[in-house]
Amino acid sequence: MTKRTSKVFTYHDFDDDVVFTKNQNATIPEGYIWLHQNWFYRVTATVVYWVAVVVSFVYCRLYLRTSFRNKRCLRTQGKRGAFIYANHTQPLGDALLPMLVAIPRRAYPIAEPANLGIPIVGRLLTMGGALVLPAKLSQMIQFQRAMNARLDQHQRVFIYPEAHVWPYYTKIRPFPVGAFHYPVAADLPSYSMTITYQKGRLLSRPKQVVYFDGPFMPDKSLPRKQRQQKLHDQIHAQMVTRSHQSNVSFMTYQHQSH
Repeated sequence: MTKRTSKVFTYHDFDDDVVFTKNQNATIPEGYIWLHQNWFYRVTATVVYWVAVVVSFVYCRLYLRTSFRNKRCLRTQGKRGAFIYANHTQPLGDALLPMLVAIPRRAYPIAEPANLGIPIVGRLLTMGGALVLPAKLSQMIQFQRAMNARLDQHQRVFIYPEAHVWPYYTKIRPFPVGAFHYPVAADLPSYSMTITYQKGRLLSRPKQVVYFDGPFMPDKSLPRKQRQQKLHDQIHAQMVTRSHQSNVSFMTYQHQSH
């Protein structure tokens, strides 16, 4: 693999944060609404969403030079909801990329509460489709109701199970089996979306090539916990295989022992 290092990150564990933002410890405010019924809010959110789609096209296609491989496999989703699992390698790009992938449907990425602290963007997250993970058990009902509503509309829910963004990281980090509770509970298809980085012809910064695979269905012959484990193993293995398509290392990650 070619190395074109522009920055060095150090880490102790795979779940470390290596990128920090202002208001990193932002939490869900009291009275936060996951599923808005107000017509004015919904119209405004629709406008905001499609403006964000335009921004996504410009940023991903022109700046990140994103291209897709095997995206046609998403057609097997049919008239039902679906979950798409991806590796987390871009602070802004990973918020915008699902919008391009979901067209002509809408994207609903699951987001950490810390994202609410991002200046300007944080305030628009929900309008842009983000399903913010609840911090309290009492909020889980609203969160689940919002997710189910989007799945009933045959939309796509995007999940970054690695949770922490590692810019331009070219391997697949471990992620929890619990992240696969959603498709097992809903009995809906899942797809993998593996983001890789490959040499460009002109710029030193690599281009982004995204591979899709699936569908992966929960195995109903197994108990629920084993269904989650099997789905986790299938998708993680597929993403590891696709990650080998990366052929340039733009950032260096150095492990430090405790």
